[in-house]
Amino acid sequence: MIRFFSGLLLIGTSFFAHAQYGTLNAILTKLEERKGINQNLSDVNIDDKKFVLVKDSNDHTERNFIVIKGQKATYVEIFDDKASGKSTSNVFSGDIVRSRKNIISLRADMLENKKIPIPVTKTLLLTKLDDILYLIDVNSKDRWIDEASFSKAQTSSKK
Repeated sequence: MIRFFSGLLLIGTSFFAHAQYGTLNAILTKLEERKGINQNLSDVNIDDKKFVLVKDSNDHTERNFIVIKGQKATYVEIFDDKASGKSTSNVFSGDIVRSRKNIISLRADMLENKKIPIPVTKTLLLTKLDDILYLIDVNSKDRWIDEASFSKAQTSSKK
């Protein structure tokens, strides 16, 4: 009789632990999706997309653009000096590789159509939150927003 109840207790505990694991796993999956780590964005087309990053500091404003056309990419840096009002820019071009795990690698080896010895590289994670596409730089955690999504977000917030 004791063996019967021990066996029943063991089966009940095992079932309860499995149910708890399933719930915990579902919560972790939701959190990972919210952070952009575990999203399935393989069907999202990034061809002809333009991503924007703006950094504002005390003495200058930095505007960066990544334009993706097929396997080619253009990376543009624009620096606006607040004291003098002058702007300077760098236009890099190169290629991108997109993995199945939402990672995009940018390698820009040309500066204004001249080969440079050390290419500019970026490793970016493609994420989507509330129908807005982002590229998150895995090294600096900078967030690049899709220009089309940014325009939609601005018009919907004005309404």
